[in-house]
Order: sequence, then C-alpha cells, then structure tokens
Amino acid sequence: MTGKDGLSSSVVETIAGFTAGIATTLCLHPLDLIKTRLQVDRTHSSRIGSSLRVVRQLFHNEGGFAAFYRGLTPNIIGNSSSWALYFLLYGDTKDIIRNWRLHEKPEGGQRPQLASSDYFLASGIAGILTSVLTNPIWVIKTRMLATGSKSPGAYTSFTKGAIQILRSEGIPGFYRGLVPSLFGVSHGALQFMAYEKLKLYRARTPFAVAKETVPPPTGSEKKRELNNLDFFFTSSVSKVFAGSITYPYQVLRSRMQTYDAHLAYQGLRDAIVQIWTTEGLGGFYKGLGPNLFRVLPSTWVTFLVYENTRAYLPKLISGN
Repeated sequence: MTGKDGLSSSVVETIAGFTAGIATTLCLHPLDLIKTRLQVDRTHSSRIGSSLRVVRQLFHNEGGFAAFYRGLTPNIIGNSSSWALYFLLYGDTKDIIRNWRLHEKPEGGQRPQLASSDYFLASGIAGILTSVLTNPIWVIKTRMLATGSKSPGAYTSFTKGAIQILRSEGIPGFYRGLVPSLFGVSHGALQFMAYEKLKLYRARTPFAVAKETVPPPTGSEKKRELNNLDFFFTSSVSKVFAGSITYPYQVLRSRMQTYDAHLAYQGLRDAIVQIWTTEGLGGFYKGLGPNLFRVLPSTWVTFLVYENTRAYLPKLISGN
C-alpha cells in the first residue's frame, strides 16, 4: 500500500523501526551491558547490590567510562535491524490478516477490526522471523558484552567476532541461544497484543487528549488521535505485563550464547536444571534490577520514536 506522499507503509514502518532501534541503543547501552554481565554470572547468587558490584568492576578494571560502551556496534546493528524487520513484518502481517478478514466477512467495505488473537499472531510471526534472521548479531553482541576487551579470547570488534565464530564453530555457532530466543517471541507477542488493544482503548476514551483527525461519519465510533502521553502509558503497561511473565528466557538465552556455553551446558534443558539446582528460582531472574531500569526507558524511547517517525515521516517527505 502506497500513501499520497509516494511512500509505502512498509517503507515507513521499516524506517520508523530502524530509527527507534538506534535511538534506544544509544541511550541505554550501559544498562544492557550490566544486565548481560549479571545474566551470565554463574559464580554469584542473585542479590541486591549486584549491579553496583558490576559497575565498580567495569569502571576500575576495564577502562573507566569507555568500558560501559563495549559491544555498542553489534548492539546498534542488532537493535536497529531487529526493530526495522520486526515492524515491517508486523505491519505486513496485520495487513494480510485484515485483507483475509475483509474477504472472509465483508463489512460494507469498512476495514475490519482485528482481535487480540490477530495481534498476537501477527506479532508472533514477526518475532519468529526476526529472531531467526538476527540471531547471529545477538550472539556476537552477548559475547562482547559478557567479557572485557582485555579478557583472553575476547572479540575486539564485531567483524573479528564474526570471523572467529565462523572459523571455530561454523554456521551453527551463529545460532546458539536461538531456541530460548524463539520462546522469547511470546514476550513480544504478549506486549504488542496488549499495546494495540490499549491504544484502541485510549482512542475511545475521554482520557486520550489529542486533536481529532477527520470528523467521524454519522453513527460511527468516535476516535481521537493519540499523543505522546498516550504512547507513554500504553507502552509502559504492555511492557510490564509481558516482562513479568517472560523474563527467564532472557537469562537462558544469554547463558546459551556465552563463549563457553558448550562446555558449561549440554543443552537448554541442562541449563535450566543447573540454574535451578545451583542458583534456585532467583537464578532465572538475574539482571532483573537493571533490566527494569533499562526496559521501561527503552520501551518509551522505542515506541515514542517509532510512532512519531511513522506519523511525521510521510509529512516530511511530502512537504506538508
């Protein structure tokens, strides 16, 4: 579908997602690094103050403030490409479902309203495809964030990390941690299902403070154009909802993507058993503290940048 400005909806979704991914990573990379260090730590139990311990180690032992930006390149590449692909595939899948619904049950030519299950399905498909396509980037990113630049065998750059994995582990090495990543698709599916339904709810309530768009036809439901406060609210609630259910998969993914994962664990099931046996339930929630500090600002930046880029890019291109 192409708008009046000549830009297809797919191009707009891709650029908006790409921009959101870059902005989020630049703002919150240090918290991502701290979270990763805690997730892969098998020597300390999960307790309050662990984040401060990691911060001190980074600052004193790995080069000061610069250490907090190790692995920034793969993180930017991973986040920008992931969000670009995700929003592209998510938007296209929603369009396919809408067209199918319209063909299945025409409603006077009106765009059919998607159900929660439709949003869940569209997000799940987008998440699976994105995870498969971008997993190699996340393997390199996890390994760079999990170790200091001076550690033995540490990757000195994104390119050298890719070459080293290819030489020592082959193509399968790029797909370590893919299974828990696919489990993590449920996180995005739950989040976007809640996000889309909350947006619809906000658009229909008097609390959605924003200017009206085109006057609604007689007898139709009155909707308002959402503003940044609405996006702030809906993204926050949907992220907390999804994150509270699915966080342990992130720990498992990080553990399976470390340098020595093949030596420490015989597989995903073994990792689950070892974590439960040696670290208890708290082991599955390591890094939750910095993740909470990171995840909400990350969500705000991602969705505010995405929604505003999607809204204003066509206007900017068309000159209106």
